[in-house]
Amino acid sequence: MLTGPGGMFEVATEDVDGVAMKMYTNRFGTLRDVAATGRQRGDAEEHVVYGDRRYGFATFVALANSVSAHLASDAGIGHGDRVAILSANNPEWVLAFWGTVDLGAIVVGLNGWWKADEIVYGLRDSGSRVLVADRGRFGRVAGRLGECPDLEAVYLVDPEPSGFSGRDAGPDPLVRRFDELTDEPRPDLPTTAIDEGDAAVIFYTSGTTGRPKGAVSTHRSMIANLQNTVFNAVASSMTDGDAGLGGASPGGGVPGAQTASLLTSPMFHVSGCHSGIVVGMLAGVKLVIPVGRFEPEKAMRLIQDERVSVWATVPTMVWRVVEHPDRARYDLSSVTSVATGGSPSAGELQRQIRATFPNVGTIGNAYGLTESSSVATVISGRDLVERPDSVGRPMPVVEIRVVDDGGVDVGPGRTGEVWIKGPIVMPGYWGKPEATAQTVTDGWLHTGDIGYLDTDGFLSITDRAKDMIIRGGENISCVEIENRLVEHPGILDAAVVGVAHPTLGEEVKAVVEVAPGSTLTPAEVRAWVGQTLADFKVPAHVELTRDKLPRNASGKLLKNVLRGEGDVSFVETM
Repeated sequence: MLTGPGGMFEVATEDVDGVAMKMYTNRFGTLRDVAATGRQRGDAEEHVVYGDRRYGFATFVALANSVSAHLASDAGIGHGDRVAILSANNPEWVLAFWGTVDLGAIVVGLNGWWKADEIVYGLRDSGSRVLVADRGRFGRVAGRLGECPDLEAVYLVDPEPSGFSGRDAGPDPLVRRFDELTDEPRPDLPTTAIDEGDAAVIFYTSGTTGRPKGAVSTHRSMIANLQNTVFNAVASSMTDGDAGLGGASPGGGVPGAQTASLLTSPMFHVSGCHSGIVVGMLAGVKLVIPVGRFEPEKAMRLIQDERVSVWATVPTMVWRVVEHPDRARYDLSSVTSVATGGSPSAGELQRQIRATFPNVGTIGNAYGLTESSSVATVISGRDLVERPDSVGRPMPVVEIRVVDDGGVDVGPGRTGEVWIKGPIVMPGYWGKPEATAQTVTDGWLHTGDIGYLDTDGFLSITDRAKDMIIRGGENISCVEIENRLVEHPGILDAAVVGVAHPTLGEEVKAVVEVAPGSTLTPAEVRAWVGQTLADFKVPAHVELTRDKLPRNASGKLLKNVLRGEGDVSFVETM
């Protein structure tokens, strides 16, 4: 009824860059069309709430238009140029996003937990000409701007920019105030020609080769994810009796009230950007953004004060709320939908969600990758109750295959690598054609995840083929950490594996072969990794050994020999 001919979400097969795939017949052409739709809502409803700052839709789009105009006139940013954002979640992040993509330029979302070496790598790899940053994160690279030859301007979210020096002593002439970009609000959007296949966002994702790769999201892929989300909301209202995003009743069950969403997922993740910022603009959602790092008390207070009805985030954050000893002191009755992603939603977590949020009607779980522009499959409502270990069925324009080592489809119930096809799949990694060719073939994204489809088409993820760890929603490359470890003069060899953690999903463990005569300690190993890599990559477990690490005849580490269960310390970086 919804996706057939004449349906609200009619789906037909089209040729996209030589690949036949399912597409929504009626769709926006670009993200700028989404901003234009949001602008039409005026200021009667709030769009962004951040501390004591509150913005209506029309005002917010007008400010974003000012950002577009200044980026074009002051910084010379045009179609295809890259604008990097290195900041905590805040209104400036959202304004920089819309101001960039509406201009036909490309947002480069840099991981806010990265250290200096990682940030410099991202700026250089993307060729970003402009950086929008908050003071704390910019301070990590303020003295290394000379290593980023393409960078022509830095706009600091926190005034004043004076006091930071880069290439030369004294205040760097590249550094400016972000509010210079917002001083000319205007109703008119940019008119730059944009094609739906144009790149809109580059988000870096860890891989098995060490350095992160920039996965490209296009206007097409982000619009497809947007329409998938709206479809899921409509379908949920028909099957589970709910309405609104994520199957939630708008306004916490108050008829006609605006949906309020607590936006805690990092905006440099597809969940926070694609499924938070973009969906919120189209659907008229009030985005409630916590100030500063995530704290469960702060989240619960915002839910109570802003009458939040939808919370979509990573399981780690939900666990921290449902296990908080003071949760009963807050009025959490407005929440009607909780959705998680990044790992299957355990039955115990679902039980605690229902106990903590008394009016929750729908609990959902989604599966996707940075390379799939967010959600590929989703499960909620009765389906999740019946299949708590599943990540659901594919969205209308998404196809799923499970294949063996030869790329041949396996039958229902049999495990293999999960492949994804559809307009949500990236065109490739930025500037890395070889890595792209290994990851996407004939439109099919090789996820590296191991799973199976049941007879009803529900997908379950059981393992990962790639040498990856997922900690609190963050992908971590084992190779990247191993490469750093073996640079230490006291380390002969190293292996990194993931160990289970009840709320983070996994934690990092390093097994280190110590050089003869070395007095290396676990604390020194952690400090060595932490000098150049983000804190969430620092091993929580360090096992020192004088023995050779197990390898096969070709020299490959036998990590199955090294993996084991054990207590994991909870080091929260989110």
